[in-house]
Order: sequence, then structure tokens, then C-alpha cells
Amino acid sequence: MPTSKHSVRFRQPTKTVKALGFRSKLEVIVNQQIVDNGVAFSYEGLLNRVKYVKPETNHTYLCDFLLGNGVMIETKGWFTIEDRKKHLLIKEQHPELDIRFLFSNANNKLRKGSSTTYGSWCTKKGFKWANKVIPQAWLEEIKPKKELELIIKLLKGMNNE
Repeated sequence: MPTSKHSVRFRQPTKTVKALGFRSKLEVIVNQQIVDNGVAFSYEGLLNRVKYVKPETNHTYLCDFLLGNGVMIETKGWFTIEDRKKHLLIKEQHPELDIRFLFSNANNKLRKGSSTTYGSWCTKKGFKWANKVIPQAWLEEIKPKKELELIIKLLKGMNNE
């Protein structure tokens, strides 16, 4: 595979490297150099950890369907960890929004080996959800006028209208 300064090729650590407790051959070499020079050190120890905060970034969520009653419907085939994190942040920052999920298969597991389904995750996190079709009750639901006005005002404000 040709490489340039813009392409990087990653390899899995060899069995020998892993057996020695390192992630790369370079770490093995550096470790040996430090040992050979009699310098005290720690390798990925507790004191090696540095906490930092990722800078705030602004994002926009585009809901699939916004019903006239203020219910926001997000349709999902795959429900990735990124999707789940995003929706938890939105719920935390905008608790007045009524975002509901409609899954192509709500019984899918979050990941291989997990017992948690898409639907059970939603229930646990306080999201309403349905499987394959929108429940008629969602379509017929009537929100109080003040609540609907608040939702519309909030959404217009977010979109500078």
C-alpha cells in the first residue's frame, strides 16, 4: 500500500508486543532505552493520566418529522452510540422538546452481546418510542396551547426566524 505524508497505515500490535504489555513496537524500544539508562519511569500509570476538556462545539440536530402538535419524530434503523449521546445531550439542554423515536426494529440490541434493546434504552432514558408505525395516539395528541407555543417559539429562536 503506497503511503504519503497524508495517509497513515495503522497495524494491530504483534503478539510479542502485546505479550510484553505494550501497544507498539516503538513503545517496546523506548521502554528498553529508558531501562538501559537507569531512569525511573512509569508506563501508562495513574500519574500518567491528564484530564482535559474538549472545547465546546455547536451542533444542529435536524429532526426527521415535526408534527403539528409539537411531537418530534426521529426515525431510526441503526441507533448508534453517537446517536444516543446526541439525544441525551439534546434532552438535557432542551427538556421542553418532545422527541420520540420510531424504530424499524425496536428489538435490535444496542451492540452485539448486549441485552439492552433500542426500545428498552429509550424507556430507561425517558424517551417515548414505537416500532415500525407511528401510534395513532401520537398523531391525535393535543398539547396545551401554551406548551405548543413555547415549543414553536423555541424552535424558531434556534433557527433565527
